[in-house]
Amino acid sequence: QLRLVESGGGLVQPGGSLRLSCVASGITGEYYAIGWFRQAPGKDREVISCVSSTGGITNYVDSVKDRFAISRDNTNTTVSLQMDNLKPEDTAIYYCAARPFRCRPNVSEYVGYWGQGTQVTVSS
Repeated sequence: QLRLVESGGGLVQPGGSLRLSCVASGITGEYYAIGWFRQAPGKDREVISCVSSTGGITNYVDSVKDRFAISRDNTNTTVSLQMDNLKPEDTAIYYCAARPFRCRPNVSEYVGYWGQGTQVTVSS
């Protein structure tokens, strides 16, 4: 059973930075693409970034391109999301989730392996 645990959320001022981590344990994580998602109050959960199982392919939703960067470590146990130039509209609960090998653009394509979420609040 693959387990995912997020950390790194918090309160930050606009323009600030946070680094989120998603730690995978259980079944080896090297066969799984890991996505980062967020859900703001009253809104649907959205995929914001993903890294493939090999780390060779990354993608981002337009709203976070050039501000967020996803990476995975060599042991394939941790996927990080560096978030710079944060804006109030980035406020949400952030989740990571896994699926076999390839990133997919829809939340529904990530089934079974989700973390518990970490709150990010961007406010002055």
